[in-house]
Amino acid sequence: MSINFDKALGVHEQALLFRGQRAAVLANNIANADTPNFKARDLDFASVLQAQQTGEGRSFSAAQTHTGHLNAESLIDQAAGLRFRTPLQPAVDGNTVDSQIEQAQYSDNAIRFQASFTFLNSKFSGLMTALRGE
Repeated sequence: MSINFDKALGVHEQALLFRGQRAAVLANNIANADTPNFKARDLDFASVLQAQQTGEGRSFSAAQTHTGHLNAESLIDQAAGLRFRTPLQPAVDGNTVDSQIEQAQYSDNAIRFQASFTFLNSKFSGLMTALRGE
């Protein structure tokens, strides 16, 4: 009987990948806090998780047939849960990044990343124990 890693690891593998991607998006927001007209973005966990579980996130395919056409790869971000954040109070220069909110979200994401990593590590430890027959 073979081990099915998707069933053994559960949702923690996808959660860990999502948390890593969200950390990059939030860090980009923080880095552009002073950039005029920069729009803060964030990943929606529910839509990304649903797309991962149903396989919808990988079903989109398009080909750029002319160099003047838009690159369709940028549209995949919106389908995968990357959304613009609604600002509480946008800046006069059009920037929607609130540094304090972004830092709080980054810290929360880091804690959740660590929790997902801990759960994934315990799953691997359990598998190793089962393989050793202990």
